[in-house]
Amino acid sequence: MSAIGFIGLGKMGAPMAARLVAAGHDLTVFDVSTDARDRFLAGHAGHAGRAAGSPREVAAASDVIVTMLPTSDAVRQALGGALDAFQPRTLVIEMSSGVPTITQALAAAVTGVGGALIDAPVSGGVARAITGELAIMVGGDSGAVARARPVLEAMGTSILPTGGVGSAHAMKALNNLVSAAGLLISVEALLIGKRFGLDPDVMVDVLNASTGVNNSTQKKLKPFVLSRSFDSGFSLELMVKDLTIALGIARDGGVAAPLSSLTRELWQAARAMDVGADHTAVARLSERLAGLEL
Repeated sequence: MSAIGFIGLGKMGAPMAARLVAAGHDLTVFDVSTDARDRFLAGHAGHAGRAAGSPREVAAASDVIVTMLPTSDAVRQALGGALDAFQPRTLVIEMSSGVPTITQALAAAVTGVGGALIDAPVSGGVARAITGELAIMVGGDSGAVARARPVLEAMGTSILPTGGVGSAHAMKALNNLVSAAGLLISVEALLIGKRFGLDPDVMVDVLNASTGVNNSTQKKLKPFVLSRSFDSGFSLELMVKDLTIALGIARDGGVAAPLSSLTRELWQAARAMDVGADHTAVARLSERLAGLEL
């Protein structure tokens, strides 16, 4: 098996790395948080390999490197200081939600030292990261994608090629744009219905049996919004980042996107109102605007 390095042991990265351990891979792991590194190794004693002190140490010990970090800038920083330690034919699997143009520049830099980089962002959240049932979008050279497939299949059940490098990150941002708009309109519909006298729980059941069904009605409204837990594991901050990427793609392509722009503005307002909150807490902005709580 390949020697795999895994950089980024956050809410998504830790369970994804755990799936690689479960598949029998020996990992060299790194996170800027020593606590995150220690927690991961303690949870996989004797199986997870070792913790590295830097991304450069990861590169020196690995021929496949997985990155799962909050931003493209974080990925650029992690890889930038490690390029001179890359092994021959190092494969980088960039699984963060990134900016496509930055991803393409990073791919060129990796190619320049004899390696290859593909982008492979994920959808499914923490729950599906834990079970290894993520949907994984993949952009890059077909040979590199084929080489990465056994690693990806340990973490996801749907491997979805999207085209050249950077295409998967574009698709991920656009997927989250649709998801974000769906959550906003779903919450708004519940507020309208509640004011009329409908029970929000009943409304969710009807939506899920009807043409209004979407990811938010199925997986977010009852467990995270109506329950008032607001703890899905994906932050408002990261959703706004992804919406900003999507709007940047539209701008660069000269595509008018008025609904997308309004969606981002509302999410940005929710982030300003609820700093550090889970993304499902966007419902609280809609509640405040409506003067009504679900």
